[in-house]
Amino acid sequence: MKERNKELGFPEVIMAYWSAANAGDIPEAGQCFSRDAVVQDEGRTHEGTAAISSWIEETTQKYHPLVEALRLEKREERYQVTARVSGTFPGSPLELDYIFTLNNGKITHLEIQ
Repeated sequence: MKERNKELGFPEVIMAYWSAANAGDIPEAGQCFSRDAVVQDEGRTHEGTAAISSWIEETTQKYHPLVEALRLEKREERYQVTARVSGTFPGSPLELDYIFTLNNGKITHLEIQ
């Protein structure tokens, strides 16, 4: 996945986040977010690194997700990534859109649709 992501032009922090998340390394995945970051997923909002780390842990334990990036589109300061997500959830695998906002090499906002 790493080589494909480089080919698509992914920022390092997004590659680091998915690499850590796919490996189940929750602390490493959480470090990719800024202290005041916000994540929106499944109709819930998670604010700050503690809440985001808890969300990563909960999602990992519940669904065992593996993410494979398919397409990347940059819009101003946002990166919209369409990814195939597989795991232990109904309808797996699914294609989802991840919309990242970055600042100073960290993820400041992530919305999963």
